[in-house]
Amino acid sequence: MRRIVFYSSILLTNIGLGFESCNYNKQKTEIATLEKVVTIDTPAIIDSANNYKTTEVAKDTSIQISKTDSIVSFAKTLIGTPYLYASTNPSKGLDCSGFITYVYSRFNLQVPRSSIGFTNYGKEVAIKNAVTGNLILFTGTDSTSKIVGHMGIITENSNGEIKFIHSTSGKANGVTITPLNEYYKKRFVKIIALP
Repeated sequence: MRRIVFYSSILLTNIGLGFESCNYNKQKTEIATLEKVVTIDTPAIIDSANNYKTTEVAKDTSIQISKTDSIVSFAKTLIGTPYLYASTNPSKGLDCSGFITYVYSRFNLQVPRSSIGFTNYGKEVAIKNAVTGNLILFTGTDSTSKIVGHMGIITENSNGEIKFIHSTSGKANGVTITPLNEYYKKRFVKIIALP
Protein backbone atom coordinates (compact mmCIF):
# COMPACT_ATOMS: atom_id res chain seq x y z
CA MET A 1 0.00 0.00 0.00
CA ARG A 2 1.37 3.44 -0.95
CA ARG A 3 0.35 6.76 0.61
CA ILE A 4 -0.02 9.53 -1.95
CA VAL A 5 -0.94 13.12 -1.12
CA PHE A 6 -2.85 14.97 -3.82
CA TYR A 7 -3.07 18.76 -3.70
CA SER A 8 -4.31 18.92 -7.25
CA SER A 9 -7.85 19.28 -8.49
CA ILE A 10 -7.13 16.77 -11.27
CA LEU A 11 -7.62 13.03 -10.89
CA LEU A 12 -6.33 11.14 -13.92
CA THR A 13 -8.33 8.24 -15.32
CA ASN A 14 -7.24 5.03 -16.96
CA ILE A 15 -7.23 5.65 -20.70
CA GLY A 16 -6.86 1.99 -21.64
CA LEU A 17 -3.44 2.04 -23.29
CA GLY A 18 -1.91 -1.31 -24.16
CA PHE A 19 1.51 -2.08 -22.72
CA GLU A 20 2.89 -5.22 -24.34
CA SER A 21 6.19 -5.38 -22.46
CA CYS A 22 4.86 -4.32 -19.06
CA ASN A 23 3.21 -6.11 -16.17
CA TYR A 24 -0.09 -4.87 -14.79
CA ASN A 25 -0.35 -4.67 -10.97
CA LYS A 26 -3.31 -3.64 -8.89
CA GLN A 27 -2.84 -2.28 -5.38
CA LYS A 28 -4.51 -0.13 -2.77
CA THR A 29 -3.51 3.51 -2.43
CA GLU A 30 -4.50 6.13 0.10
CA ILE A 31 -5.20 9.58 -1.28
CA ALA A 32 -5.14 12.43 1.22
CA THR A 33 -6.98 15.55 0.18
CA LEU A 34 -7.31 18.59 2.39
CA GLU A 35 -10.76 17.27 3.39
CA LYS A 36 -10.20 13.56 4.03
CA VAL A 37 -8.18 10.43 3.36
CA VAL A 38 -9.67 7.58 1.34
CA THR A 39 -8.30 4.27 0.12
CA ILE A 40 -8.83 3.38 -3.51
CA ASP A 41 -7.81 0.62 -5.91
CA THR A 42 -5.07 1.87 -8.19
CA PRO A 43 -3.76 0.11 -11.24
CA ALA A 44 -0.09 0.75 -11.87
CA ILE A 45 1.98 -0.24 -14.84
CA ILE A 46 5.36 -1.64 -13.79
CA ASP A 47 8.22 -2.21 -16.21
CA SER A 48 10.80 -4.95 -15.85
CA ALA A 49 12.86 -2.79 -13.44
CA ASN A 50 9.78 -2.41 -11.17
CA ASN A 51 9.46 1.33 -11.84
CA TYR A 52 6.00 2.86 -11.79
CA LYS A 53 5.08 4.18 -15.22
CA THR A 54 1.58 5.60 -14.83
CA THR A 55 -0.46 7.74 -12.49
CA GLU A 56 -3.14 6.71 -10.04
CA VAL A 57 -6.76 6.01 -11.01
CA ALA A 58 -9.47 7.04 -8.58
CA LYS A 59 -12.54 4.80 -8.43
CA ASP A 60 -14.17 6.43 -5.38
CA THR A 61 -16.39 9.17 -6.82
CA SER A 62 -17.07 10.53 -3.32
CA ILE A 63 -13.56 12.01 -3.14
CA GLN A 64 -13.81 15.78 -2.68
CA ILE A 65 -10.84 17.81 -3.85
CA SER A 66 -10.24 20.93 -1.82
CA LYS A 67 -11.36 24.30 -3.10
CA THR A 68 -7.86 25.53 -2.31
CA ASP A 69 -6.39 24.20 -5.54
CA SER A 70 -9.24 25.65 -7.55
CA ILE A 71 -8.83 29.02 -5.83
CA VAL A 72 -5.10 29.16 -6.58
CA SER A 73 -5.65 27.97 -10.17
CA PHE A 74 -8.24 30.69 -10.70
CA ALA A 75 -5.97 33.31 -9.10
CA LYS A 76 -3.25 32.39 -11.61
CA THR A 77 -5.62 33.18 -14.50
CA LEU A 78 -5.44 36.81 -13.36
CA ILE A 79 -1.66 37.11 -13.81
CA GLY A 80 -0.95 40.26 -15.77
CA THR A 81 -4.07 42.12 -14.59
CA PRO A 82 -2.88 45.68 -13.92
CA TYR A 83 -2.70 47.21 -10.46
CA LEU A 84 -5.43 49.75 -9.63
CA TYR A 85 -5.79 51.15 -6.14
CA ALA A 86 -9.12 50.38 -4.39
CA SER A 87 -10.43 48.23 -7.26
CA THR A 88 -12.04 44.79 -7.21
CA ASN A 89 -12.79 44.89 -10.93
CA PRO A 90 -10.25 42.89 -12.98
CA SER A 91 -11.32 44.56 -16.24
CA LYS A 92 -10.00 47.84 -14.82
CA GLY A 93 -7.34 46.54 -12.42
CA LEU A 94 -6.98 45.18 -8.89
CA ASP A 95 -5.24 46.28 -5.73
CA CYS A 96 -3.88 43.61 -3.36
CA SER A 97 -6.98 43.18 -1.22
CA GLY A 98 -9.25 43.70 -4.23
CA PHE A 99 -7.46 40.77 -5.86
CA ILE A 100 -8.07 38.57 -2.78
CA THR A 101 -11.69 39.72 -2.51
CA TYR A 102 -12.35 39.05 -6.20
CA VAL A 103 -10.74 35.60 -6.18
CA TYR A 104 -12.56 34.40 -3.07
CA SER A 105 -15.90 35.89 -4.15
CA ARG A 106 -15.78 33.61 -7.21
CA PHE A 107 -16.02 30.70 -4.76
CA ASN A 108 -18.75 32.33 -2.65
CA LEU A 109 -16.32 33.01 0.19
CA GLN A 110 -16.52 36.35 1.97
CA VAL A 111 -13.31 37.88 3.27
CA PRO A 112 -12.48 41.35 4.58
CA ARG A 113 -12.24 43.95 1.81
CA SER A 114 -9.11 45.72 3.07
CA SER A 115 -5.71 44.24 3.89
CA ILE A 116 -5.84 45.69 7.41
CA GLY A 117 -9.08 43.75 7.91
CA PHE A 118 -7.01 40.53 7.85
CA THR A 119 -4.91 41.57 10.87
CA ASN A 120 -6.91 39.41 13.31
CA TYR A 121 -8.63 37.22 10.73
CA GLY A 122 -8.01 33.49 10.31
CA LYS A 123 -5.53 31.32 12.19
CA GLU A 124 -1.80 32.09 12.18
CA VAL A 125 0.40 29.45 10.54
CA ALA A 126 4.17 29.00 10.93
CA ILE A 127 6.17 29.54 7.73
CA LYS A 128 7.35 25.91 7.72
CA ASN A 129 3.71 24.74 7.90
CA ALA A 130 2.34 27.13 5.28
CA VAL A 131 0.48 25.46 2.42
CA THR A 132 -0.87 26.49 -0.93
CA GLY A 133 -3.91 28.71 -0.42
CA ASN A 134 -2.81 30.26 2.88
CA LEU A 135 -2.69 34.04 2.88
CA ILE A 136 0.57 35.88 3.49
CA LEU A 137 0.42 39.33 5.09
CA PHE A 138 2.92 42.16 4.89
CA THR A 139 3.24 45.71 6.09
CA GLY A 140 2.71 48.47 3.56
CA THR A 141 5.77 49.90 1.85
CA ASP A 142 6.84 51.46 5.17
CA SER A 143 8.38 48.42 6.85
CA THR A 144 8.78 50.30 10.16
CA SER A 145 5.00 50.20 10.54
CA LYS A 146 3.64 46.85 11.69
CA ILE A 147 0.19 47.51 10.23
CA VAL A 148 -0.90 45.07 7.53
CA GLY A 149 -0.85 46.89 4.21
CA HIS A 150 -0.24 44.20 1.59
CA MET A 151 -1.14 40.55 1.05
CA GLY A 152 -1.10 37.59 -1.30
CA ILE A 153 -2.04 33.92 -1.66
CA ILE A 154 0.67 31.28 -1.20
CA THR A 155 1.15 29.25 -4.38
CA GLU A 156 4.08 27.12 -3.21
CA ASN A 157 6.10 26.20 -0.13
CA SER A 158 9.09 24.08 -1.02
CA ASN A 159 11.06 23.50 2.21
CA GLY A 160 10.37 27.03 3.45
CA GLU A 161 10.92 28.65 0.04
CA ILE A 162 7.59 30.39 -0.39
CA LYS A 163 6.06 31.88 -3.52
CA PHE A 164 2.87 33.91 -3.49
CA ILE A 165 0.50 35.51 -5.98
CA HIS A 166 -0.53 39.10 -5.38
CA SER A 167 -1.38 42.38 -7.06
CA THR A 168 1.51 44.75 -6.61
CA SER A 169 2.01 48.43 -7.36
CA GLY A 170 5.76 47.73 -7.65
CA LYS A 171 7.81 46.77 -10.71
CA ALA A 172 5.35 44.15 -11.97
CA ASN A 173 2.51 46.68 -11.54
CA GLY A 174 -0.19 44.05 -11.41
CA VAL A 175 -0.95 40.44 -10.54
CA THR A 176 2.22 38.36 -10.42
CA ILE A 177 3.88 35.49 -8.55
CA THR A 178 6.79 36.52 -6.33
CA PRO A 179 9.21 34.60 -4.10
CA LEU A 180 9.39 35.55 -0.44
CA ASN A 181 12.65 37.44 -1.05
CA GLU A 182 14.62 39.73 1.29
CA TYR A 183 12.47 42.74 0.43
CA TYR A 184 9.27 40.97 1.40
CA LYS A 185 10.88 39.25 4.40
CA LYS A 186 11.51 42.73 5.86
CA ARG A 187 7.82 43.51 5.45
CA PHE A 188 6.52 40.08 6.52
CA VAL A 189 3.82 40.09 9.24
CA LYS A 190 2.39 36.56 9.25
CA ILE A 191 0.73 33.75 7.32
CA ILE A 192 -2.88 32.82 8.00
CA ALA A 193 -5.25 30.00 7.15
CA LEU A 194 -8.76 31.20 6.49
CA PRO A 195 -11.44 30.16 8.96
